[in-house]
Amino acid sequence: MNRFIFFYFIVYVNIASASVGILEGRITDASTGDGLPSGIVRIVGTRVGAVSDQEGYYVVYGVQTGVYEIEITLLGYRKVIVKKVEIFSDRRTRIDIQLETAAIDLQAVEIIAHKQFIQRDIPATAYAIGSSKIEQLPVSSVKDVLALQPGVTLEGNVRGGKTHEVLFLIDGMAVQDLMKGGLSTDLPKSAISEINIFTGGFDVEYGNALSGVVNVVTKSGDNEHKTGLRFEKDNWFAGNWNKQTDKRTEIEGFARGPVFTDQLYYFTAHTLRLSDTQWWQDLGNFFPSPVSKEYLGMGKFDLVSESNMRLSGQAVYNFLRWRDYEFSWRYNLSGLPLRTKDSFRIGLVYTDSPWKNFVCNINASYSHLHNHIGEESKNDIVVNPYQYDIYLRYVVKGSRNWWADSKQKVYSVKGLVSYQLDKVHTLKIGGEFNQYDIFSDLIKYEPQLTYFGKPIETQPLLNYSSQYLYRPSSGSFFVQDKIEFQRDGAILSLGGRWDFHNPKAERPIVEYIPTRPNEFTQVIKGSAPSSLKQQWSLRIAFSVPTGPSSIFFMNFGQFFQMPLFDYLYSGINPVQLRGLSKNVLSGNPDLQPERTNAWEIGFKQLLKNSYILSVTYFKKLTTNQVDSKTLVPFDSKFAGDYGFASYVNNAEANAQGVEIIFTRDRDDNFSSSVSYTFMIAEGMSETADQSINYAQWGFAVAPVEHPLSWDQRHTIKIDASAKLWWGIESNIIAIINSPRPYTFFPTRDGFTPSDPQREFIPNNVRMKSTLFTNLKISKTFELDVLTPSRLSVYLDSRNVFNVKNVKWYDSNGKIGGELEDPTAFYELRRTRVGLTYEF
Repeated sequence: MNRFIFFYFIVYVNIASASVGILEGRITDASTGDGLPSGIVRIVGTRVGAVSDQEGYYVVYGVQTGVYEIEITLLGYRKVIVKKVEIFSDRRTRIDIQLETAAIDLQAVEIIAHKQFIQRDIPATAYAIGSSKIEQLPVSSVKDVLALQPGVTLEGNVRGGKTHEVLFLIDGMAVQDLMKGGLSTDLPKSAISEINIFTGGFDVEYGNALSGVVNVVTKSGDNEHKTGLRFEKDNWFAGNWNKQTDKRTEIEGFARGPVFTDQLYYFTAHTLRLSDTQWWQDLGNFFPSPVSKEYLGMGKFDLVSESNMRLSGQAVYNFLRWRDYEFSWRYNLSGLPLRTKDSFRIGLVYTDSPWKNFVCNINASYSHLHNHIGEESKNDIVVNPYQYDIYLRYVVKGSRNWWADSKQKVYSVKGLVSYQLDKVHTLKIGGEFNQYDIFSDLIKYEPQLTYFGKPIETQPLLNYSSQYLYRPSSGSFFVQDKIEFQRDGAILSLGGRWDFHNPKAERPIVEYIPTRPNEFTQVIKGSAPSSLKQQWSLRIAFSVPTGPSSIFFMNFGQFFQMPLFDYLYSGINPVQLRGLSKNVLSGNPDLQPERTNAWEIGFKQLLKNSYILSVTYFKKLTTNQVDSKTLVPFDSKFAGDYGFASYVNNAEANAQGVEIIFTRDRDDNFSSSVSYTFMIAEGMSETADQSINYAQWGFAVAPVEHPLSWDQRHTIKIDASAKLWWGIESNIIAIINSPRPYTFFPTRDGFTPSDPQREFIPNNVRMKSTLFTNLKISKTFELDVLTPSRLSVYLDSRNVFNVKNVKWYDSNGKIGGELEDPTAFYELRRTRVGLTYEF
């Protein structure tokens, strides 16, 4: 508790600047085009604004993200109100205004703001998706939005990288599962103000990521009380004629408004998700409905002073209970353990802009993630082999030998100062510090399998059990200078970052003593402390206008990511080792960070009728990837266990490709984006345990790069929104993917290859191409019964054309293997109908 209080209230200059942006532009005379000085720019509903200079230019710093009305006034000119101005985090939003002369005070001119054509101040590949766009899309989560971006697979591989190489943040603070990788929590859709996605060239303030950054900015309250409710189901009309449902229900509510007008605001949103999953016909034979329950939400307070100081307190939670489904267990699903995942985070953010060109923040947070597998206590676990049918295809009796309890506590402070020194230089200086409490207790025994998936019943179970408790730490310091050589001209960004990671562990010194041919005993000879890991990285970006409506940009970056904690600590507990409880695959606290060198070259051109063409070439080289290395022969026996491998930095990967994007998004009635991505993703290892599996199967794989399973060479993505008749709004998403690779290595009996002389080459054959089409249509009714309100009715249909898209083949080239496993297909059509009421 003392550590929590210390980190929660420590004063540290911070980078929660991810929640503020900049409004800028120029005020000119409509008849002459001359710049107008002394024009007053006011953001309605806030206390921030600016006055135009002698040339008519204005800049408003430290604007909270959101959608605003902008009011522009000048004596002798007609007032202008610009509506639907979106301010995005850490970006410049430009609004240029032409004022008409007026001898008398006429009614204000109202203008609807449009998204600016080309974002000149970000020489990288970045996407900002606002709340209004998210509401249009047929998506359910942050990961769904990520998958729609060019260069990203449906599973979340960004530009050929692994899924855990993406950094997820909420309001600038990481929300990662540091043991297994990926996003540790989710948010209600109504709580999201915007999602910023970087797939290349992200700034020095973002660390511990190799492939991409996703920063979710949450909404805040304002001076208007507003409440909303949403109810959604996919089985309104379910019956024997319509079994393509998940029996899914989602209920969401939000509220916002002032506690004290102009001073203290609140926002809160909460969601309940209930589902029987797409496998409800099997799961319903063993478990009551619903099989999956999820509760998630957030609460937020914002205190704002007259000087534009903002103090924000926030709490985010996500509680999930579910059952896994495996087709080979379909007659014994009660043998699969219950799984739970509970996470929450509280944070405090202090943002201030004491001068017009200076922004700083103080941010501290505490997060907790608790994963649990199993319903019984640890002491009740009895390890027994499963019982299979006579063909060794289905597990018909027994329980999975898997019990786990893990806890991750993270105390974080982050910081940044952003200061515009003059018209040329904008300086950022910041840093962060993270203290971790990591606990894991795992009991896991798995049968030895052949490469073809058959259990080897004559062999003992493999022991993956582990227990550890460590308190590592990490931190960074960074500095960046963004140089704008002239207004609306070339931009050069130079940045450097220093990162450190202290594992705070000792690595056991183990010797394997031969006892008889091919048998060893393990002796602990002592321990050696792990070393502090630190590295410097460089980020350079440059953009230059090549014409009045085009820019060229390029960037280079060095990126690092520390290994997952399971790779560092599993199976190395000295007490565990001395007790002869040995893990098949042991951690290595001296693992170095994985590292990527990435390049980008791009060009953006404004075409006729508000169309934008963007072409980007990218290349990534990743080294120091975590893999496993065999230490002793696989049949070396000691105490009935097979502790023979350790994690090492060994593998490499590379990815390169071209993204071509054709966009039209300044029309209120129709907007669209069409992208084509050509990409090659190759490497030596797909997972950290790949080498141990190949050793178990007896395959000698040459250490050369081969196509990775997410090597998707050609992808076309279409995103189109249109206003139809009778006020109906629609959005359609189409994703066409070329075939992915898989390993064709046939067998007749499931134990030996059909051709023993055949060379084993991973991912040597391609599957079929896939097509996903998702649709959302909605109709909004403006009501005025007791109070002005809105009722929206929507239909959200995924995989509209019910295409059976293949996810995997077995080594014989058969979809779903000999069981014809239905999990080999992506989900078929699911249609949800929902209502949203706001008042």
